[in-house]
Amino acid sequence: MPLRIPVVEKILSANDRLAVENQARFDTARVLALNIMASPGAGKTSLVEQTLKGFSGRLRIGMINGDIATSFDADRAQAAGATAIQINTGGDCHLDAAMVQSAISQLDLGALDLVIIENVGNLVCPADFKLGTHKSVLVASIPEGDDKPYKYPGMYRGVDVVVINKIDLLPYVPFRMDFFKKGIEVLNPGVVQFEISCRTGVGLSSWLAWLDRQVQEFKHN
Repeated sequence: MPLRIPVVEKILSANDRLAVENQARFDTARVLALNIMASPGAGKTSLVEQTLKGFSGRLRIGMINGDIATSFDADRAQAAGATAIQINTGGDCHLDAAMVQSAISQLDLGALDLVIIENVGNLVCPADFKLGTHKSVLVASIPEGDDKPYKYPGMYRGVDVVVINKIDLLPYVPFRMDFFKKGIEVLNPGVVQFEISCRTGVGLSSWLAWLDRQVQEFKHN
């Protein structure tokens, strides 16, 4: 009989143990940690850049950027004011807790309020690997189509926030917002949602206000 399932379970179990250790390190430092996930091109890095600009001078933010190759996204985060650590997965389609643990050791958590982890662009694997973050954010975008919650239920089911990006393209792209949101609600009732455009700035103030509240409540509770 194939051993694929037991092997996968063993890998995920080991990953989960490391994720618990990662979260304990964030907890001790009173640093809120976010895991931002999306398909390639949905706007993860653009959201990170806008978030860094919005909190410039107010919050101390560290970035962990995951990509199969290159340091383009980490470079953009660094230019926007974050302390950025790049993880190149060398072909893996997701970050895992061990990779994040290595990156955490390169950050001075005592000098930060928030750590944003930008996962590898993928709507499948990242949902299965816990990293030790406190909140999981999924960035969706209008050009991807309105069927994504139905095609990738595992991703939409397991997140705390869905950010719908590129709403400035709604007049030009066939996208049924009610159909899209119905799919989300069935999988993840009551999940926090934001409709934004990183290009025009529409909706970003609501996202920033929510995130600021999460950071302050975490630091003081």
